[in-house]
Amino acid sequence: MDRSPLNFAFSPCPNDTFAFHAIVHGLVDSPAVTAHLDDIEALNIRAATPAAEVTKVSINAYGHGLADRLVLLRAGGAAGFGVGPIVVARSKRHVGGRVAIPGERTTAALLLRQLGRFDTVVMRFDQIEDAVLRGDVDCGVLIHEGRFTFERKGLTLLVDLGSVWEERMRSPLPLAAIAVRRDLAHLAPRVDAALKASVDYAFAHPDASRGYVAAHAREMDPDVTKRHIALYVNEYTRALDERAVRTMLEWGRREGVFPPADPARPLFV
Repeated sequence: MDRSPLNFAFSPCPNDTFAFHAIVHGLVDSPAVTAHLDDIEALNIRAATPAAEVTKVSINAYGHGLADRLVLLRAGGAAGFGVGPIVVARSKRHVGGRVAIPGERTTAALLLRQLGRFDTVVMRFDQIEDAVLRGDVDCGVLIHEGRFTFERKGLTLLVDLGSVWEERMRSPLPLAAIAVRRDLAHLAPRVDAALKASVDYAFAHPDASRGYVAAHAREMDPDVTKRHIALYVNEYTRALDERAVRTMLEWGRREGVFPPADPARPLFV
């Protein structure tokens, strides 16, 4: 007897809706899934609950204690070069004062530690640009579409946190991965293959997901959507760099952010 559809949680951002359109709509060989779309920080919080059967999760959130609940897949993640969060302000200045972050569990929040310790203010990622412009905060860490929209809104780039990571670690930046609940790990190889097939389908049929992407995008400029997908959907979406993930988790442990690793617990399927 077939089980009920797997709950598959991911963000409404164009890279995810583009990459996962095919698996959600039954266009590739896959276990049946029911999509749950939400902001990445909301997904990070939800990942600690039984509802998260298959879920996108920030590497930072995973390192904070989700390894006992979730095992990572290689397909469907977000990583690469030039994909990192950026710190912006209204004008050129040092990073400091009140700094808005898109969630304490996001990888963006972890990467900010590369610059020091700050008075951080948590808010949804899509509220940060306006908060900086109003002067509610002094600086803001932008993710997703913010990388493409900050200049036209009159904000100034202070630091590219991804570039800092790449230069220090000599590694691509792992932002997030798809994870499966450990009690469902027997389904993980098939889900992993389906995710890879969905990404391949997206590349082979780039117009097929256009309506789905547009229906969920927060930034409606088609050029921003196109640039977003081109940057964040890449070879690492098909196969996440395991060494890069381990590098981030090891760095987080050295920073005292993550608990010690359990060598008996596999990180990836």
